[in-house]
Amino acid sequence: MVYSSRSERCKTPFGAVTSGTVVRFTLRPPRLWAATRVILCARDDLRGKTVEVPLAWRGLELGCDVYAGELDTIGMLGPIWYHFRIERADGYSLYYGNNEARRGGVGKRYDSAPVPYQLTVTHPGMDVPVWYGRGVTYHIFPDRFRRKKLPKPEGLVGDRLVHRKWSDCPDFLPDENGEVRNRDFFGGDLAGVSEKLPYLHGLGVRTIYFSPIFEAASNHRYDTADYTKIDPMFGTEAEFSAFCAKARKWDIRVMLDGVFNHTGFDSVYFNGRGTYDSVGAAQSEASPYFPWYSFDSWPDSYSSWWGVYTLPQVNESEQSYVNFLIQNEDSVIKRWLRAGASGWRLDVADELPDETIALLRQSAREVCPDAVIVGEVWEDASNKVAYGVRRQYLLGRELDGVMNYPFRDGLIGYLLGGNAADFAESMMCLMENYPWPCFASLMNIVGTHDTPRILTVLGAQPTDWQRTKAERGRAALTPEQRELALLRLKLAAVVQFAFPGSPCVYYGDEAGLEGYEDPFNRRGYPWGKEEETLVEWYRQLGKARNASACLQDGLLRFERAEGAALAFSRTLGKTCAAVAVNCGRQIEHFDLPWTGGRRPVDALSDRVYPKKNGRVAFDLGPMEAVLFV
Repeated sequence: MVYSSRSERCKTPFGAVTSGTVVRFTLRPPRLWAATRVILCARDDLRGKTVEVPLAWRGLELGCDVYAGELDTIGMLGPIWYHFRIERADGYSLYYGNNEARRGGVGKRYDSAPVPYQLTVTHPGMDVPVWYGRGVTYHIFPDRFRRKKLPKPEGLVGDRLVHRKWSDCPDFLPDENGEVRNRDFFGGDLAGVSEKLPYLHGLGVRTIYFSPIFEAASNHRYDTADYTKIDPMFGTEAEFSAFCAKARKWDIRVMLDGVFNHTGFDSVYFNGRGTYDSVGAAQSEASPYFPWYSFDSWPDSYSSWWGVYTLPQVNESEQSYVNFLIQNEDSVIKRWLRAGASGWRLDVADELPDETIALLRQSAREVCPDAVIVGEVWEDASNKVAYGVRRQYLLGRELDGVMNYPFRDGLIGYLLGGNAADFAESMMCLMENYPWPCFASLMNIVGTHDTPRILTVLGAQPTDWQRTKAERGRAALTPEQRELALLRLKLAAVVQFAFPGSPCVYYGDEAGLEGYEDPFNRRGYPWGKEEETLVEWYRQLGKARNASACLQDGLLRFERAEGAALAFSRTLGKTCAAVAVNCGRQIEHFDLPWTGGRRPVDALSDRVYPKKNGRVAFDLGPMEAVLFV
């Protein structure tokens, strides 16, 4: 091993560090490379500065020179990109960096500039509330979880249609103008969710994450009409506060969806159709809301989210908007935390300026010291560049965690026949790049309202996705496809519930809901028609998660990741937990370390396994898993 950024023999400490930490590097180039001098080259992107640190020769080891040195990160911040320059007596230099495949983190020689390694440096004093990452999150699309009574749409913003039959397929065909407006409602409400708090508690849920609940013209409510008012179909502010208080008695907190990059065309603020009594930005340039928006030609041409005219984009740096959203004593952020919420999930975080996110987090903590802020980021959030700017999401001043789409992508790839090594590698990259408190506060998803239902993803064939939208709306997995998908989903859930971060269940996934893309992934929860064996599986996992401090807070180590075999352990002090999964068609043998004082118990079967010399050996058949606690 010449160098591995993940080995204590080469770099300490592991992973991200706080600014001011001294990081020690050790490189072991083979003698035949004829090194005379080794330089650590580290570039600080945010400061636009490169630091070169000579490494001192420390002797020989197994035919390799040993060079070691220290980098003082004081004054540094963000991703630091580094590689090694190996100078020789003949004047020729070798560059040693991270190979693009990142297999095991072992680099290779380069004859030109290498792919650099990443060292994340954060602000000192990082403060991430621990409650969120420890517990199970349940993601509810408010209109489709449960309704207490059939609502009356008269007098509400938008020309709303209410389905009388809960099992109807959501509307997806365009209207006479060729536009899909998402104006069909099923009437899910707070009273319905409140009735099911015992059910959610039984699943082990500790956080309910609501997609938007504020008044809006559409069923998805991402076109906010009034940030100060809960949509009347869903409930009232008083009912929301009562719900949050009742949920707390079930040890469940509430996280709200903050859609702050854009408002609705039909809104108090833009008022494009004159629905409201207010003077909106579309009605007068003298409107107090006019500075919130960017018009190319008032009133018809304006910036909107991805060009969707019903979602006029907000200038998030406009001070009057910042005051309204964040800084006023009765700002949107503070108002709903005072009403009972415990955190915010920020929609399209890439389109919110760093300064806005930092102010938002600060404002939230003033009202609720342990408020959690999670961002919608689809990639590695530690090195994300959005609109030409290196983002500072996870450096200790902005987000506590993000939605873990790399987890979803890697896990699905593995379950559909990929190599477990690829999943392990992608997760090790995140664990190395993210500060541990943020890694332990990720929202670990396998499905959301923005993705097809996980059961459909795990069961449908490639040709099934090529059918027309109308055909996909009517489609269901064949019995054979569904049987295989259910087995795969059970394995996915085991990994999800045992992994660092909060396992996030999209409503109905645990009940066996199917569905292709939006809106077919947003059908009503199938009350009375649940896949009971699957629901019970999730109950077992939730119970195991909440009963094990190790599964909530333990450090992660991959023990095996090759082909269809995946195994990892969690350790916390002298306690441990372990997971083994076989998603293939052959029997796989596992031999895992077990440092716990007692024999391992499989939480999925209550079977006790023998241990010998600090290890536990066993076979797993096709599509089987164990969760040792």
